Amino acid sequence: MTNRVKPWHGVMVATALPLRDDLSVDFEGFAEHCRWLVEQGCDGVVPNGSLGEYQTLSPEERAKVVETAVAAVGGRNVMPGAGAYGSAESRRWAEQARDAGCGSVLLLPPNTYRADEQIVVEHYREVAKAGIPIVAYNNPYDTKVDLSPALLARLYDEGLIVAVKEFTGDPRRAYELAELAPGLDLLIGTDDVLVELALAGAVGWIAGYPNALPASTVALYQAAVAGDLETAMPLYRKLHPLLRWDSKTQFVQAIKLSMDIAGRRGGPCRAPRLPLEPELEAVVRAATEKALAEGLR
Repeated sequence: MTNRVKPWHGVMVATALPLRDDLSVDFEGFAEHCRWLVEQGCDGVVPNGSLGEYQTLSPEERAKVVETAVAAVGGRNVMPGAGAYGSAESRRWAEQARDAGCGSVLLLPPNTYRADEQIVVEHYREVAKAGIPIVAYNNPYDTKVDLSPALLARLYDEGLIVAVKEFTGDPRRAYELAELAPGLDLLIGTDDVLVELALAGAVGWIAGYPNALPASTVALYQAAVAGDLETAMPLYRKLHPLLRWDSKTQFVQAIKLSMDIAGRRGGPCRAPRLPLEPELEAVVRAATEKALAEGLR
């Protein structure tokens, strides 16, 4: 584990959710996976995000995912996604996380339509009433809502958020954000810009590929945040053919396939996701097998 100060610091794994062949949730397998990630050096887990296929879960399944993670690794180490269609629903998921003892929640902006700035602020105000630290999730590609550095500074100044998962892949934003909101924690949101954002001052990583290769990816993160490029860059080059899948459309299928190849249960995905097309599966399989052959774990 890294020497983190706050529950959202360090390597927080956006957990894939293992499904059985009949597409039911393997809760025992998920609990074991959460424990294994922490044993391998990760700091905690982020269930019920996109990688966890939260959109396809029933309310009962979604609540049980959080409860399972908390029982496995302790509430402080769990940052559930609270994304939902309505602000009131997001607030209820934040309250559920709070009551389960979680250390923080990850919150998307409204994403059923292109919300303006005031709507975004009101959304975060509503969910903040739950009284649990909120990490904003900036993913304008999928949400069509851009949490710009100026808007994030406004949310932070009002006490609505403690950190941001930055998914734009643009390292320049880190420096502007540090100027406008120096107390707001920057978390790496895309695996394939890990080194760039670590050097720009990130204090955490909400990570995808540690699901398959936790030890090597944690080593990469620790070297990057320490500025040890002699250690980080060879690892980064070896891992990058896999890390870049985190920001592709088929990221869930790719990471689950890598888990299966590495001996971890990823399993299938629920619809509307489909299995990888053969040519894409071959690319992910070759990259994963090459990483394992090079001793990455």
